[in-house]
Amino acid sequence: MVPRNLTHVSGFLLLGFSEETDLQLIIFGLFLSMYLITVFGNLLIILAISSDSHLHTPMYFFLSNLSFVDICFTSTTIPKMLWNIQTQNKVITYEGCITQVYFFTLFVGLDDFLLMVMAYDRFVAICHPLHYKVIMSAQLCGLLVLVSWVINVLHSFLQTLMVLSLSFSREVIIPHYFCELKQLVQLACSDTLLNDMVIYFATVLLGGAPLAGILYSYSRIVSTICEISSAQGKYKAFSTCASHLSVVSLFYCMCLGVYLSSAATQSSHSSATASVMYTVVTPMLNPFIYSLRNKDIKTALKAFFRTMIKTPVVLS
Repeated sequence: MVPRNLTHVSGFLLLGFSEETDLQLIIFGLFLSMYLITVFGNLLIILAISSDSHLHTPMYFFLSNLSFVDICFTSTTIPKMLWNIQTQNKVITYEGCITQVYFFTLFVGLDDFLLMVMAYDRFVAICHPLHYKVIMSAQLCGLLVLVSWVINVLHSFLQTLMVLSLSFSREVIIPHYFCELKQLVQLACSDTLLNDMVIYFATVLLGGAPLAGILYSYSRIVSTICEISSAQGKYKAFSTCASHLSVVSLFYCMCLGVYLSSAATQSSHSSATASVMYTVVTPMLNPFIYSLRNKDIKTALKAFFRTMIKTPVVLS
């Protein structure tokens, strides 16, 4: 096939999961349900935290940011997939594909960084409780979130510019349900050595650094908890970070599962199915983990619903 520059490619073809009409209806219903649960679940977390003054603390400030990022994360890919199934049209425009690459890269990186920031917050709370309010000031919390945004915006912008320099064939078929950076680079006809190097180093630096920070924080947390003499004190200390630890474990286990699945099989459908676990399932489960395991969130949600029920509706 004769290569063409990306600027001359009008669109890409997203294969999705299945060609069968009956199966597509099931997939549509399943993903629509998961998307609505994700959006409303994370939105409830944000509303509960903002409506309860007792939750205006660093831990819940970071949690509300994580919930917002999770909503944006799933909204980057799922609505387009649902639209394609509904219209029976698997084409995504060049602009739409590049936009998906940018925002998907941005929000998956932000998820990673916010989990690291939340781990640092738990480290300070458990290992330095007397200095917690001084260290985790409003200025530092805002700065940590701002730095996370700036780093990932610049990284996503760099990766997108790198993709724009690639050439593609006349017809580009993406064996996925969204435009994923690595797959798009693999489908290019031009030399991708520089792109592969940038992706590799970005993964090591922007993926490895947060993971290292999380592991260090929890190693210190475990060490501090082990030094507590009473069983009640240990339980109380551990319970403050149990929800976050569950979310971190879920996120990294899902990412590891996707990586191992991609490495073990050459099937594009298997890779697409595995990627659902961290692009859809993880953001959907996060609100349940925090609401079921966190007494403060459950109390705030109950108060929020009571307020909503008691608020009279004014008819004009």
